[in-house]
Amino acid sequence: MLMPTTSTAVHTAPASRTAARAAQPAPASHKLTGPIEMMGAPMSFGRNGEIYGEGEPADFVYKVVSGTVRTYKVLADGRRQIGAFYLPGDVFGLEVGEEHAFSAEAIAATRVLVVRRSALMNLAARDSNVARELWTLTGQELARVQEHIVLLVKTAQERVVGFLFEMAARRPAGDTVELPMSRQDIADYLGLTIETVSRTLTNLEHEHAIELPNSRRIVLCNRPALNEMHG
Repeated sequence: MLMPTTSTAVHTAPASRTAARAAQPAPASHKLTGPIEMMGAPMSFGRNGEIYGEGEPADFVYKVVSGTVRTYKVLADGRRQIGAFYLPGDVFGLEVGEEHAFSAEAIAATRVLVVRRSALMNLAARDSNVARELWTLTGQELARVQEHIVLLVKTAQERVVGFLFEMAARRPAGDTVELPMSRQDIADYLGLTIETVSRTLTNLEHEHAIELPNSRRIVLCNRPALNEMHG
């Protein structure tokens, strides 16, 4: 069955947004609140469902209600480079230009709010609080891109530890990190092979810096040691 496009979903979304907001996403640094969130139309995507493609018009902005989204590029040699992961509460799809620089997919079953970009810009022109919030979101996204660039020039161990710290900060649950993405996703985000990611995690476990109860759960059991490895 073909998935509806974002544009179609916005035009056909029901007036009531109660179901979309019932998920109560956890607070995050990337958020749209108040009058902006009320403009959003809910839309659902299945596992690996495309939300938008690279080069498509950036007519909409998105907020994750539940699930997880990855943005990525397919390089000339066929490799995939993941640019970012977006968790519940995060906003994505903000672009400097008129087209999307990356593609976006749902990692698992995901629900988002879709907001027309032109409506946001018009609202920001009338409301300084909205303009300030959009400016803050844009600044946070730029900072995230810069941090990712720095991470990609580090050693494999430093990249993996940095990723664990990033996810622990974004999904606060003490020292336990629940990963919604696969090892392949992590490898493509860090610019490593899946074998290197798995081997590095195993080495960290052998050094008693982390515990691996299963492939998606990681316990940071020695943060001082991890800090030293972070570089």
